[in-house]
Amino acid sequence: MQVRPVTVTGAARRTQIIDATIKVIAEQGYDRASFARIAERAGISSTRLISYHFAGKADLMAAVAADVITAIGNWTGGEMRSHVSAAAQLRAYIEATVQFIADNRAPMKALTEILLAGALNYSAADDAGAGAPLEQLLRRGQEAGEFRPFDPLVMAAAVQRCVDGLPFLLEREPELDCTAYARELAMLFELGTRREM
Repeated sequence: MQVRPVTVTGAARRTQIIDATIKVIAEQGYDRASFARIAERAGISSTRLISYHFAGKADLMAAVAADVITAIGNWTGGEMRSHVSAAAQLRAYIEATVQFIADNRAPMKALTEILLAGALNYSAADDAGAGAPLEQLLRRGQEAGEFRPFDPLVMAAAVQRCVDGLPFLLEREPELDCTAYARELAMLFELGTRREM
């Protein structure tokens, strides 16, 4: 495959295509996200412009997923960095992730559709890597005496699955109070992790 240099114009075009892809998937579903529909939504004249920037549909879907996942990580990481204790960072992680999902429903729906369609090469090792920072945070809290003894792998998986499930819940309950949802989750895991004095 030929590697093309990325110019400012090229980067802007890629972003335009990714944004249009997110909108098409969120509104019409993964199966209807053809290059023709994406080009029309992006306002570009030909599907060849998509093919110029992406090797195929799989490459485009991987780019969409990476874009959304990076945005989640940047937002959540930024919110967590303003806290010092492991307990405060855990609360910030939960609240920030829920807020991102609530505020970015189309990108989250697109990411979910891509995953459910099996269009992303996401392995058990990828899942372990995604959960590792949360597991490390929980271990750090235990080492600092903030958290009670528990299995950090199990707790990290429980936290992750609770936030990962929110896009599905929002499909069923679009008017869900996400602030209250985040508050309840944060309290649940605060009670589940804290060391009794």
